[in-house]
Amino acid sequence: MNPILVNVLRGRYVESRHRGAFAVVDAEGTVVAEAGDIDRPIYPRSAVKLLQALPLVASGAAERFGLGDAELAIACASHNGEAAHADTAAGMLAKAGLDVNVLECGAHWPAYEAAGRALAQSGQQPSALHNNCSGKHAGFACLGCMLAGREDPRGFLLGYTQPGHPVMREVSAVLQATTGFDLRDAPQGIDGCSIPTYAIPLRRLALAFARVGTGVGLSPGHAIAARQLRGAIARAPFMLAGTGRFDTRVIERLGERACLKVGAEGVYCAALPELGLGVAIKMDDGNNARAAEVAMAATIEALLPLEGDDTAFMRGLSEPVLKNWNGTEVGQLAPTETLRRLSA
Repeated sequence: MNPILVNVLRGRYVESRHRGAFAVVDAEGTVVAEAGDIDRPIYPRSAVKLLQALPLVASGAAERFGLGDAELAIACASHNGEAAHADTAAGMLAKAGLDVNVLECGAHWPAYEAAGRALAQSGQQPSALHNNCSGKHAGFACLGCMLAGREDPRGFLLGYTQPGHPVMREVSAVLQATTGFDLRDAPQGIDGCSIPTYAIPLRRLALAFARVGTGVGLSPGHAIAARQLRGAIARAPFMLAGTGRFDTRVIERLGERACLKVGAEGVYCAALPELGLGVAIKMDDGNNARAAEVAMAATIEALLPLEGDDTAFMRGLSEPVLKNWNGTEVGQLAPTETLRRLSA
């Protein structure tokens, strides 16, 4: 059984507990810290979008279509569906001579409530541009245009979410190359945005993020792409998530010191380039905001040297206060000693 990583306190009494596992690994594959079962394959979901975006840059597609920081950042994003997000994804497609109709991620209302209300009040319905994965899929479309060569890109892109399509073969190949994990026998499912998702152990996911943070163990093209994508995310963190979101807030504060990404069902991955480390976390109960965020905040707080306001900022995320509807403080979330001892 995996250890308890996060407690939910009401007053001083533990009301709920969240179990999980984590791995902290360097670029050579040495496990620096761990807890729980780090060798059980788990679906990383959206936590690996940075890895999935590597072919967009390494192929030359990003340069060919003149993609800037905001566009590269949103290619790695699970965004709120705010107007700036939808507009940026649409702009990526336009640079490749495409439009929203090529996207195969599906449509849903913006995750950010204010953006959803504004869209409804305008009398519009959500499109695939409002899907939290629209930037990733716009990146796939740009990559597909590069791979299509002389072929009609719209025809070439049909079915790009299927495992056997050239676009998905590129994406799967980079996942295998960065993690060093053979995907041929890995459990496989379909992600929320319709692309294949492969179950990969936390040990290997952390290794991949150590590699993208350092370039060690990557091909020269992927190392350059990783550095470019990390820089773009640090310069345009709003595009990675959006208003009020954990990923955006942390990267706005720490810049390139931490490149992190949430995934559905309680998964978090991060690169800590100055330490040469990668982090992968999975909460057993799939809780993101209440458990995975606290676990990632505590991990960053324990590993990265922080000072002054940065220390207070991260402590506010690792031990957030809980309030009721009257604004009365009723408890807090808190990482357990399993996470806090990382600082030792």
